Amino acid sequence: MIVVFGSINVDLVFRVEALPAPGETVLTDAYAVHPGGKGANQAVAAARAGGTVAMVGSVGPDGFGERAREALAAAGVDVRFLSLSERATGCAAIGVDGQGRNAITVASGANLDAAHDSVPDEFLGSGTIVLLQNEVRVEQNLLLARRAAARGARVVLNAAPARPLRTKEWSGLLHTLVMNEAELADLLGPERSAEPPHAASRLAQRLGATVIATLGEAGAIATTAAGGGWRIGALALERAVDTTAAGDCFVGVYGQGLAAGLDAPAALRRAGVAAGLACTRAGAQPSLPGAAEIDAQLDRLPPATGL
Repeated sequence: MIVVFGSINVDLVFRVEALPAPGETVLTDAYAVHPGGKGANQAVAAARAGGTVAMVGSVGPDGFGERAREALAAAGVDVRFLSLSERATGCAAIGVDGQGRNAITVASGANLDAAHDSVPDEFLGSGTIVLLQNEVRVEQNLLLARRAAARGARVVLNAAPARPLRTKEWSGLLHTLVMNEAELADLLGPERSAEPPHAASRLAQRLGATVIATLGEAGAIATTAAGGGWRIGALALERAVDTTAAGDCFVGVYGQGLAAGLDAPAALRRAGVAAGLACTRAGAQPSLPGAAEIDAQLDRLPPATGL
């Protein structure tokens, strides 16, 4: 089972020729409205990849909240543990340029009321993967991680968006930490100049966890607390249409792989294929591939190799 505790948003997506510079206004013909939020995206990615998924978070008493709930349910995600906040449902304004790059502003709204005690104790056994991200309150993530680790669940934290990570507090709680190269540099502070494999290895040792750094077109690396690790390439694409949910897709499908019993190298490969496929379509949740599509494209990405 996979429990996703995290953010639920609605995305307003603006496709533009170029992302605006500070003080600049750019015009576009229209915008699209899609369900999103890192937590919800990861839940949908895991469900479409074949996982049994429950989403725990908070939405507002508005049309956006209902839309987000319906999208999760339509993807096969258990939505019984969503709470209703007095705040508006979280919302993201996403600009996407002609090369698929994005700039995102998020209003947290109801996500600020997501509470760890909404996750039932019976969901946190040894067969559970718990997925966390940084779009809800950090203290709620930490409280849930402590509960989950104490009951034998494996906790995967996606450190996005980047926030300070007190490694002493999180040490021993995580199975896996996932971030991109910029987030890894932010977490390391004075050590940010280190090459990604060395930087990830240091962080893995401090946390007692596997650390994965996603590197865009360079693929991803994973290092373990015991030393060593793996490298995976990226799926070759003719053109990236929209990279908005690629990271969330990677995390959700990686978590689903662990829940299904795959080892880390195999889970990395499947997540890498899924993330690449997500870049070929517009929108966050609309871009997330299904299990059959991922498996059909698996041979396009060579297996992970040792670092």
